[in-house]
Amino acid sequence: MKKFNRRNFINSAALGTAALSGLSFKKGEELLSSSSSKEDLKYNNDGTYPTVPLTKQNIRLTVVQSRVRGVDEKNPKPGLQANIEHMKLCIDRAFNFSAPSDILFFHEFPITGFKVWTRKEALRVAIEIPGEETEQIAAKAKEYGCYIVFGSYAQDKDWPNHLLSITTIINPKGEVIAKHWKARNIKGVFPGIELYTTTIYDVLDRYVEMYGEDEIIPITRTPIGNIATSSVQREPELFRAFAMKGAEIMLRTATGGFTPIDIQACAMYNGFYTAIVNNAVSPDNGLFFESSGSTGGSAIYDPRGNEMAHAGTQMETSVGASIPIGAYRQRNRQPFVHMDLYRHVFDKYRNAYPPNLMAGEELPKDIYDAKRFFKDKSVWK
Repeated sequence: MKKFNRRNFINSAALGTAALSGLSFKKGEELLSSSSSKEDLKYNNDGTYPTVPLTKQNIRLTVVQSRVRGVDEKNPKPGLQANIEHMKLCIDRAFNFSAPSDILFFHEFPITGFKVWTRKEALRVAIEIPGEETEQIAAKAKEYGCYIVFGSYAQDKDWPNHLLSITTIINPKGEVIAKHWKARNIKGVFPGIELYTTTIYDVLDRYVEMYGEDEIIPITRTPIGNIATSSVQREPELFRAFAMKGAEIMLRTATGGFTPIDIQACAMYNGFYTAIVNNAVSPDNGLFFESSGSTGGSAIYDPRGNEMAHAGTQMETSVGASIPIGAYRQRNRQPFVHMDLYRHVFDKYRNAYPPNLMAGEELPKDIYDAKRFFKDKSVWK
């Protein structure tokens, strides 16, 4: 069997890749609270979208480009704590290095790191959210009075044996206010392997039954703006949907590389502020070279696709930008989408891999077994 190579994996990926449930409101009226009901989303008739009142007219967003270091799956606790301590140090550095930030944004795996784990090994490493690891990050959010956003492998008692990839948002009170699942994994593009984390698409029907349709494209509405997150690359339809639902700040994570034009175009086509955070050069990272894949290049773009900040280095650093969220909200509207021209095409399209393929009891054991698991499940013949 062909041995997994992280650089080939990343290059292949580059080629492939407070909920609003049931709210209605009058024209121009701002959303004051959220509901847990599961009714369909209702739009304003003037192009505005649900929000909560802003407490600031200007905010600062900082991306923290930190290392990736996979923990020892045989004894994960020391490695997890070491990564937490390093993450806390990076938070301190970010506030010492530049102006105070309202949002600190980390990449996909600052806590667990990344290795080619089996499912059994990865579940030993995966954290619970909230849990003892997030409590330590929450304390830093309270200390500095900021939102902290980061990704992680995670496990959930409601989803036994499923390995999740979740982006967490912690508010300045130290509360976990959002746990955004990865929307989908690309399939059929990696030579000899497939990803085996469980995404929304992989268990779509049960996910909607448990959390509501609105949580497929979740927007976290905060007093500093409407925040959306994603670790998905090269899927413009997904980001258009976020824009339709009122995303104002799109936070995108990467590990081992991304395509800059994808991030810039995402900001320009959808008219929202967009940040991408990638990992830095990662020393002592197991069998991987320090710069495996493509490291560095974290950036922030404005709604016209103009670069506001860029980490022109592969080293650990932070870069930030000021966002005039109040002025932006005054003029911003949902994107103009002429769906009647192409709705019939979207309605008739069928994806190569249907949803719900991981809704049964059998789950792939690792990336190689996942190739077998998905091999005959494509509807494209």
